[in-house]
Amino acid sequence: MLSTNQLSCIRGDRTLFSDLSFTLSPGQLLHIKGPNGSGKTTLFRAICGLFLPQQGNILWNNESIKSLDEDYRRAFLYLGHQNGIKDDLNGLENLTLSSRLDESEVSNEQIRNALGKMGLAGFEDLPTKMLSQGQKRRVALTRLLLNSAPLWILDEPFVALDTDAVEFLQSVIADKLQHGGMVMLTSHQEVALTDGEIRQLQLGATAEAAG
Repeated sequence: MLSTNQLSCIRGDRTLFSDLSFTLSPGQLLHIKGPNGSGKTTLFRAICGLFLPQQGNILWNNESIKSLDEDYRRAFLYLGHQNGIKDDLNGLENLTLSSRLDESEVSNEQIRNALGKMGLAGFEDLPTKMLSQGQKRRVALTRLLLNSAPLWILDEPFVALDTDAVEFLQSVIADKLQHGGMVMLTSHQEVALTDGEIRQLQLGATAEAAG
């Protein structure tokens, strides 16, 4: 379980959000909404321990993430709006590297199968600099098929994807929730899932969570 208690974040002389409290439990998706500059990415960075909030606590299973350190970092997978892949490496090489960093033991066959499911069969051995933006995004998102962390934190995961890829990704997220996983994501489009509980949190002048 992930929770925040009276979280406040300031950038420069501007308060992005304050007194933000929410709980995310197994089987739930939290859809973070808000205009550009409202603090969505900053919130994600704070949840990942990459940004120190000015006030409040972030708890994982009722313990501060500050005290859990590496044990907490292994509990989540963060995919930012940047793909985080190396252009000179192909999809197979990129995912082998990321799996090692995630401390996930996966074989080349598992990676190839995952890339195929993501619609990249036949492109596994091409340097990613030769792929389209949508294909590069698919390479990055293939990590979701190879990672067993209970919490996924996804910043605009549907960007650059076509309709078929969006539908497949939504099915992957739904399967994660059905098996007791938790997902936080930002998206400017509505999220349609057949399984799992979707909650919303609106950032802006006033941050408000809704069921």
